[in-house]
Amino acid sequence: MKNINNSKLKIIPLGGLEQIGMNITAFEFEDSIIVVDCGLSFPEDDMLGIDLVIPDVTYLKDNIDKVKGFVITHGHEDHIGALPYVLKDVNIPIYATKLTMGIIENKLKEHNLVKTTRRKVIKHGQSINLGAFRIEFIKTNHSIADASAFAIYSPAGTIVHTGDFKVDYTPVFGDTIDLQRFGEIGKKGVLALMCDSTNAERPGFTMSERTVGKTFDNIFADNKNSRIIVATFASNVDRVQQIINTSYKFGRKVVVEGRSMVSIISIAAELGYINIPDKTLIDIEQLKNYPDEQTVLITTGSQGESMAALSRMAAHIHKKVTIKPGDTVIFSSNPIPGNEKAVSKVINELSRTGANVIFQDAHVSGHACQEEIKLIYSLVRPKYSIPVHGEYRHLKAQAEVANNIGIPKENIFILQSGDVLEVCEESAEVTGKVPTGAILVDGLGVGDVGNIVLRDRQHLAEDGILIVVLTLEKYSNQVLAGPDIVSRGFVYVRESESLMDEARQVVGDALQSCLDKNISDWGKIKNTVKDSLSDYLWKKTKRNPMILPIIMEV
Repeated sequence: MKNINNSKLKIIPLGGLEQIGMNITAFEFEDSIIVVDCGLSFPEDDMLGIDLVIPDVTYLKDNIDKVKGFVITHGHEDHIGALPYVLKDVNIPIYATKLTMGIIENKLKEHNLVKTTRRKVIKHGQSINLGAFRIEFIKTNHSIADASAFAIYSPAGTIVHTGDFKVDYTPVFGDTIDLQRFGEIGKKGVLALMCDSTNAERPGFTMSERTVGKTFDNIFADNKNSRIIVATFASNVDRVQQIINTSYKFGRKVVVEGRSMVSIISIAAELGYINIPDKTLIDIEQLKNYPDEQTVLITTGSQGESMAALSRMAAHIHKKVTIKPGDTVIFSSNPIPGNEKAVSKVINELSRTGANVIFQDAHVSGHACQEEIKLIYSLVRPKYSIPVHGEYRHLKAQAEVANNIGIPKENIFILQSGDVLEVCEESAEVTGKVPTGAILVDGLGVGDVGNIVLRDRQHLAEDGILIVVLTLEKYSNQVLAGPDIVSRGFVYVRESESLMDEARQVVGDALQSCLDKNISDWGKIKNTVKDSLSDYLWKKTKRNPMILPIIMEV
């Protein structure tokens, strides 16, 4: 694949930089575009009522003739969650490994997209040709099985994209990361390395997933007389496997609870990624047939999500299970940045019910720490470094690691979503920007809630609303009824009668002054009423409620 006419390769992150989540990157060479991952992120605290956030793919829609396919690194929500939404506009084939595809297909079923979506399962070590690109899937380790890194071969040079990864020499399922292949690709020459930065601030190595199994053995041995409840990520199939192994060793029956958990475990079992001994799994209905010390519940909700199984059990609103004194609850995860408060709230609720809560050491990360990042750099030996997957501080930490290992500062690019980086053997520079952003999903509405609606929601949440209703006679504009004022979320009306009476007076005066000047334009009347009431309320209460004047005509 020699680059004859010196075209450059464009690398365009459409999301996932300067944030955790919403990973999606386009690679463009002449008339070919491929897209790596298509993830969602969860809403910030100020996004009231929003369920999830997906990337803006205007750039892909505008260049749809060039777009050849999605190649997916692994099956986590922040890498595949936006697919069902994006496929409606960008219907191109999906390439992924077996388990990843199983999880994607489950999503497509929910959105009725199975028949219309082309998809192909790829094995590690295989390559696919898409337009000017050849993409090779390389085996890596992560907190979900079947994770891949990509070698992306283009006429301008080779890019290695690690996806989310760690180096696990003793994985619970399957083989260790294919370090040899990284080295072979590195020997042939690599233009740029795009490497996972999530743990780039942490020195040392990430522990093997298998060490958690030993921790579980110890915890189970210490808590022989109580029911054990383990909260973890639904997608961490290897973690669930280890909890099942330990439960089996200690002769306990296992219940899997939480919608996402049940669905992923059944996909993994069906595809052979998890091995459950006979008669170990029982239905939640059968719990009452076994003494507490013989049961284990594996559940969702390790991030303190209010609707997940664990939070409902803690709050006594779960239909089948209530946490009771003497239960042992294990948090087998770390709070994702931003969820610390929610997690500590659930831990407090659980402790209050008398449960024994364990949250130390029952978790290892799925992401590489500094030493593993150095290992990948020294195997791949890229000319340019492009840190990906993380907030600015994580990307910065990775840039420092790359610099320490000998990549000159001017060859390290900390990009923002939307930057167009043009690279070839001779040079690399950011040459422009494409539109990117967050599309908000609320219920079934995709993108119908924007900044203005959010601003209104915030306004309502902070200051409440006043509705002013008046009835005018047609033609003569005499006031027939009102003004009446309805207040919601502003003041408690029964205790603020004088304030409301005066507010009515202010509206009446404003209205009268309009009619005296023979103003018949309703828009002007509404604005006058709004401004005078707003001034009065600000003077009296230092609050700015939303004011909606409604005029009816008889």
